[in-house]
Amino acid sequence: MAPSASTKQSKRDKSVWNYDGGVLFATDGSLPNGVCFRVSGQINASDFFEHLKRVDDERGTVFLRGTEAVREFPPELDVIFSIRDEPCSPNLRDFAPHPFLTREMMSHLQLSMYWKRGVDLRPVKDVKEVGARIEKITPYAKELSAELPERFEWSYQLTVSGAGVPLTDSLVFVFRTDEKHIAARVAARL
Repeated sequence: MAPSASTKQSKRDKSVWNYDGGVLFATDGSLPNGVCFRVSGQINASDFFEHLKRVDDERGTVFLRGTEAVREFPPELDVIFSIRDEPCSPNLRDFAPHPFLTREMMSHLQLSMYWKRGVDLRPVKDVKEVGARIEKITPYAKELSAELPERFEWSYQLTVSGAGVPLTDSLVFVFRTDEKHIAARVAARL
C-alpha cells in the first residue's frame, strides 16, 4: 500500500443522467459473409422519460422525477430501431469493395429480446410489432446510381411490456443468423 493511500473507500462523486426523450442505443454488427451494419434506436413511453433523472452518489443509484422516486418501467414501452449497412472499416482509404446488406440477408436475421439483471437474461414475454418499413437509400452520386448496388434501411417499431421491471434492468437486443451466430448485441440501459 502506498504511504498516502487510505484504507477508507473514497467518496463517490455525484453524477446525474437526464432521460428526456427516452433511452438511445446503438451498436455495430456483422454477418459471417463480411457484411457490416449499424443498429440504432430509441426506447420511449409517452411522457414517462420526461424529467426522469438517474442520480448516482455515495448512497447508490436512485431514479427521480422531481422529488418522486421512480422504481419501475411503465407497463408499455415503445421501441424504434433501424438497421443499415456500413463499411466494416472506418478507414476512408480502404477502397476494397464490400458486400451490402440485402433483403435476403435481413430475412434471415432473428431478433431476441431480454431483460437483463446482473448476468441473468430473461426473455421479454410481450413484444408486438407495430410497424416495419424498408427504404431505399439514394446515393449521393445520383448520376451513378444505375452502376451502384441497391442499399436499404430497415426500420421497426415495437411495443414491449415493462410492467414490473425495475429501472435498473437493461433491455437487451440480440440479432442472430439462421445458424445461431450472434450478428449484433446491444443493451439499452438507464
